[in-house]
Amino acid sequence: MSALEWFAHKPLGDGIFWIQERFYESGNRANIWLVRGSQQDVVIDAGLGLRSLPDYLRDAGLLPPAEGPGPRPLLAVATHVHFDHSGGLQHFEEVAVHSAEAAALLRGDNYEAVTWLWEREVARPPRPGWRARQFRVPPVRPTRLLQEGDVISLGDRQLTVMHMPGHSRGSICLHDKDRKILFSGDVVYDGSMIDWLPYSRVSDYVASCQRLMELVDRGLVEKVLPGHFNIFGAERLYRLASNYIAQAGVCHRVSTCAMRSLASIALRITNSRVTS
Repeated sequence: MSALEWFAHKPLGDGIFWIQERFYESGNRANIWLVRGSQQDVVIDAGLGLRSLPDYLRDAGLLPPAEGPGPRPLLAVATHVHFDHSGGLQHFEEVAVHSAEAAALLRGDNYEAVTWLWEREVARPPRPGWRARQFRVPPVRPTRLLQEGDVISLGDRQLTVMHMPGHSRGSICLHDKDRKILFSGDVVYDGSMIDWLPYSRVSDYVASCQRLMELVDRGLVEKVLPGHFNIFGAERLYRLASNYIAQAGVCHRVSTCAMRSLASIALRITNSRVTS
């Protein structure tokens, strides 16, 4: 299967494209965002990597031609290293990730990447003989380590890094302040927030949700482009964040701790089978 078949996209205007993996039919299917700038283009999250996303971007005509002798800069930014967002980073020359998860990406740590992929989730195999049980997130060397407050310049637009741990220790949002757009990764999307994975932490998530509510209170976000599911607005963002804080009491923390222990055991067993 070609990259053109595997992916599909929808233009949202203002240089933003919404890309998805057509045949990965799962609630884990991540949104991929292409943001074009006057001097550089950025891909936010990269999917599973079963087909080459850069090939798709070129073949679908989504990348503007280079103005100089070399290729136009294209940076892949991982909002975090979970497998559904980081598997495709292997196809990019320039890769950015928060420093807290850089080591996991470099060593191809499929425990921290929470690699769970099942045969039934892939409607059409990307190539003959492909099997989900063989899927791994390969080691990738980041070319840029991100920190809170860093700015990724695309020329005519700037994306500010917001370190928002909770879902994972290196989770980030990217904030386009001028356009009041938040690329939220898995920090928040229109669904239940997952805080029971390895390196998830409820107290961090509460603090991150407080920051999200602050953004709304200050009128700094009007549109959220999340890591999963559909786009939503500021009112929904505030409600999702405040609801999480309201339910993150003692009972929730105890049950989350138990679920994290079970998930950790399952991940270690799964990954030991793959590597053996």
